[in-house]
Amino acid sequence: MNNWSAEAWRRVVESAPEGIVICDAQARDCPVLFVNGAFAEMCGYPVSALLGTNLRILQGTDRDQEARARLREALEKGEPARVLVRNYRPDGSLFWNEIVVQPVRSSAGQLTHFIGYHRDASDRLKGAERSSAGLPSWLREDRLTGLHSREYFEELLQRDWVLAQRDSHEIGLTLFDIDDLGAYNEKFDRSAGDACIRRVARVVGSAYRRRGDLVGRWEGGTFAVLTQGEAADKAAQYAQVVSQRVRDLLMHHPTAGAGRYVTLSAGIANLVPPRTLPLEGLVKACRAALKRAKQNGKDGIVTAEAGDFH
Repeated sequence: MNNWSAEAWRRVVESAPEGIVICDAQARDCPVLFVNGAFAEMCGYPVSALLGTNLRILQGTDRDQEARARLREALEKGEPARVLVRNYRPDGSLFWNEIVVQPVRSSAGQLTHFIGYHRDASDRLKGAERSSAGLPSWLREDRLTGLHSREYFEELLQRDWVLAQRDSHEIGLTLFDIDDLGAYNEKFDRSAGDACIRRVARVVGSAYRRRGDLVGRWEGGTFAVLTQGEAADKAAQYAQVVSQRVRDLLMHHPTAGAGRYVTLSAGIANLVPPRTLPLEGLVKACRAALKRAKQNGKDGIVTAEAGDFH
């Protein structure tokens, strides 16, 4: 295998049954450098029309997609991503593109390329048995952790947010984030980072078993928890328990702080939602609290302030 030529590898990629796209991570706008035949056939554009472009052209005017925002954020951080995006062929027909993006780095650790693996998920979406929330079963579970996928978690969060507004009961969102996960990956490699994520996911998932609790993987090493009613008032207490259990795992992290073990930061936002407040206000407040927890030295918990919701 080590004696294979670049041309031999190119033929292998070109003949792959799934769409493969390679983009330049160092150039502005990540232009496409290579597209295999399967991808060109799936999207309906000739290879020549895709080379040198950014694949956002496939979304046309349908740019307001949460999946696009998550993908953009992952690319900016140089992290892997898995999203489901609405794309359009030249004739205007819609297809659902399941994308898995992996960053490629040089031997010196410098980000050089992104490789995207693409599948047309339209038939699966049409034929899949849907839950009451509307998302097919194959998209409801995060593959790495077994928790709810972000897509499914967001559907359930939207449903419960509307109910909380209607019934005027308290609802809470907690975001846990593994501290210095990027440095952990650089030190031990990506597979070790994935193992770390899975262990933390088991701790978070096992801590929230009350009726109405929801736990999902938000992105990377970030986990989201929805709590309701009296549980929302005790969100900080539950977060403290989770954080301590993660510390008790004693997962060595040589580039962490004085403790030298993997820790979590957490942001909490809870309220009785007024009917005029969109769900984005809750998410924004929780993100702001998590950001402050990181700025305060990590391995801590911060609760959102009133101004964070607007």
